[in-house]
Formats: sequence, structure tokens, C-alpha cells
Amino acid sequence: MGSDPLYAKYPNLSLSHHIFVLRNPALAANHSASQKTLADSITEQKQAPLYRYLYHPTDGVLAGLKQWDESFYDELTAQGKKELEGYENEMKEAEEKAGETEVTEWMGKIAEFWARVCDKDKALAAFETLYKKTPTLGGKIDIVLAITRMHMFFDDKIGVTKNIDRAKQLIETGGDWDRRNRLKAYQGIHLLSIRSYSLAAPLLLDSLSTFTSSEICKYETLVLYAVLAGTISLKRVDFKSRVIDSAEVLAVLGSRRDENFTPSAQPNPNAAIATKTVILPGGSVEKLPASSDDLWGGFTSLETLVNSLYTCDYKRFFIALAEVEEKFLKRDRILCEHRMWYVREMRRRSYAQLLESYRVVGLESMANAFGVSVDWLDKDLSKFIPSKGLNCTIDKVNGIIETTRPDNKNRQYQDVVKQGDALLTKLQRYGQAVRLRGSERV
Repeated sequence: MGSDPLYAKYPNLSLSHHIFVLRNPALAANHSASQKTLADSITEQKQAPLYRYLYHPTDGVLAGLKQWDESFYDELTAQGKKELEGYENEMKEAEEKAGETEVTEWMGKIAEFWARVCDKDKALAAFETLYKKTPTLGGKIDIVLAITRMHMFFDDKIGVTKNIDRAKQLIETGGDWDRRNRLKAYQGIHLLSIRSYSLAAPLLLDSLSTFTSSEICKYETLVLYAVLAGTISLKRVDFKSRVIDSAEVLAVLGSRRDENFTPSAQPNPNAAIATKTVILPGGSVEKLPASSDDLWGGFTSLETLVNSLYTCDYKRFFIALAEVEEKFLKRDRILCEHRMWYVREMRRRSYAQLLESYRVVGLESMANAFGVSVDWLDKDLSKFIPSKGLNCTIDKVNGIIETTRPDNKNRQYQDVVKQGDALLTKLQRYGQAVRLRGSERV
């Protein structure tokens, strides 16, 4: 085990979620709660830079959402300045009367102050200065992770990538077990944000049993990310062992189901839940719970998605996919950006899984399996076939779908012939060059 992590408290990444909610018109029902959370944090933590970043009438990201109060901003700035002066005076005193350890400690408090009030530029500069003064490898790693979180807060993906690589290099020189595991969670979440689900899945799943990175997300949120990434990217055997049968996944998904749901994972008939109308894939209309807290009893819709895909219950899978999009993908700042791609790719994966088992399948039979109309299925399959996302052809006249399995052996043979041709050409040119040089010497 390594020492306790340093500088892990700030910035508060939950605030970035509330900023995302306020910037998303589709989440208008949650705007008042997020507005209050941000207002309370700005007042309590004296976050003048965050207040300006959000609400300044000229360049605030939420300009116009709230009335700009110049006197309130000046008051917050004065309070922050007074607190900062106290830290700076203590650091000067430590420089005169104490050693490097005490000076570094006060430098850390100053860096954390800027991270707490969400002043990106000053926080990054303070952490970089602290990095140069910090003698221990563990401390340097913690500083780089704090810098990474600052970039995450402001959704600076380039900065996150750079500093994750920087942390990996430090850890490879002798980082402890705890910090290695923390970095896996950071890296996995970042890969989700840039749509690299296949690379994120193993990192997130590995992090479940050793999770200590509570500064970037809750454990339940990490389970959600791991399950979504594993479902879309893992092969069937790995999907079964690492997601469906995972003790860590079952502990979270199963624990939420029993509170409000019957063992069949269907809505409890005795629960009074307000509903709203949602259009599902294929154009069918279903009534789903209106409240995000009531929506399929916590994580049950996610559990249904996972299990129905594995058991090939495609109609149930489509309904669960719509529910997961409504509850999780639309509401999470990491997942929302790529939600349309995710839903599309999950449909493609389910189609491919069914078609793998047949040489020919009826178009109407497949439409019934997914609970959609024939015309809708025909149009949706046509989106994947030209790009080779699905290896099949549609015979609309006879109402069938024929699979066209790729001939791997023939493809490998053709690759060998092409590569062999290229190699022989290079050898011939090389031989001619050698003979030419020999004749020149004679």
C-alpha cells in the first residue's frame, strides 16, 4: 500500500456535472437543483473565478442564465484574496524559520486554494511550481493527477491526455500499487470521453475491485461506465465472465433491483410511478417512469440491457436500450456526447449477434424478434451494410436477409501473396543495386 493521496479533494468534479446539466436544455427539469448547488458552493467556498467563468455577461459559459452581480463578485474576490494572503504569509514565515517540508506544505495549500475556487490557469501554475519542489515520487504523481482533474473539470481533453501520459511515465519508474490503480480509473474515464470504449473497458473493469478514486466519481458511477464499455466492446465469452458474472457488478446492479422490483426485473406492480411517453427504436411508443430516481428502479434497466443481450431477448433488449439512453446516457456529462453513436453501435451489435447464427433469416421474423416493423428494420440494417458493419444482404423481394460470411482463409492467402510480391520486388531492386555497385568497382 502507498501513502494516502495528496491534493485529492479539489477541484470538486461534481460541480462540473451541474454545469453540464445547466448547459443541456433537455435536462431543464433538473436546472433549479443544479443552480442551487452551484450557488451554495460559490458562496461557501468563495469561488469568485468560478462565478465569473459561469455567469459573466460577456464570456460566461452560462451567461444570461443568472443575473450578474458585480458587488457579489467583488465580495467573493476580497474574501479569497484575504484567505490567500494568510497562506502566503505562512509560507514566507516557513521560508525564514522552517525547512523545505513546511514550505512545500504551504505551497500545496495555495495550489489547493486555486483548485478549490476553480481558477484553472492559476491552479495549474501553482501545481507546476509545487511539482518542481516536491521530492517524493508519490507526491509528484498526486500533483499530476490533481492537474489532470483540473483539465477534466474544464473538459480539456488534450490536457487530460497529456497529463495521464505524464502520470504513466512517473508510475513506471516506481509508483505504488494504490496510485497505479487510481490511474486506471482516470485513464478509463478519459477514454470513454473520447469514445475509445474498447480500450476503456478492461481498465474500468480492473478498477472495480480496487477502486479508491472517489475524487473523480462514485463507485456506482464507475460500475455504470464499466458495464456500458464492456457491453459494447467485449467478446461474448469475456462479456459473460467480466460483466454478467462479475461479483462487483452484481453487487451494485442486484442491490438496487430488490428495493422496488420483483425478481423478474419487471416493474413492481404495487409501486406508484409517474410516467412519460417515450418513442422507442422502430417508432413504437412506451410509457416510462418520468422521474430519474424511479426509472426502472435504479440500475435495473442497465441489468436488463446486459442480460437480454446475452440471452438474445432482443425485444426486451431494445426497450432496455431506450431506457438506458433516457436515464444514463442523456444525463451523464461523460456519456452524453457520444450517446447517439453508442445506441447505434449497440443496435448493430445485437443485429450481428442474431445474424451470426443463421445463413438466411426472414426479414419479418427478425423484425418480430426485435419488436419493430419490417420497414424500420430494413432502413436500419441499410445503415450498416454498406460500411461492412454487418456482413449480410437484404432480398426485399423474397423478404429474407442472407449473411455473407467473410472468407478469412482466402483473405489471409491473398494478403500473403500481396506481401510476398512486394518483398520479391524489393529484393530484386536490392540485387540490381548491389550488382551495379560491383561493376562500378571493376
